[in-house]
Amino acid sequence: MPEIDVKAAKWRLVEVGRVVLFLNGPHKGRLAAIVEIIDHKRALVDGPSSREKAAVPRHAISLANIILTPIVIPKLPRAAGTGFVARAWSKEGIEEKWDQSAWAKKRAQVEKRRGLSDFDRFKVMRLKKQARFEVRKAYAKVRAAAKS
Repeated sequence: MPEIDVKAAKWRLVEVGRVVLFLNGPHKGRLAAIVEIIDHKRALVDGPSSREKAAVPRHAISLANIILTPIVIPKLPRAAGTGFVARAWSKEGIEEKWDQSAWAKKRAQVEKRRGLSDFDRFKVMRLKKQARFEVRKAYAKVRAAAKS
């Protein structure tokens, strides 16, 4: 009889220690960790942050208003106090992990683009056009060399 290798799915589960990103409300764009699961629609979150305007006070939140990130604080006990969560947060380097993620970089880029003036958007367009021209010129040179 053949052996079967069962592997767990790599879903982002709602679990204690999961880092979440707020979608809307007064804490939009901030990170927090799930400390306790209240019911199938709500969780208790706490977001200790070393950054001034990034901290999230401990409160209950609907799961519809957050996105689960791939980052987890391992072995965080259920209903851990704010101090314990803050120590685990800094020990795991959650903010550094988030800042290095492609997701955070893309969000930062979108925010930066959103704040551009009309003239700044024009300059970006011109730079993209110049880069595209250089790429096409190099491609044409390679294609011409391949024909000869």
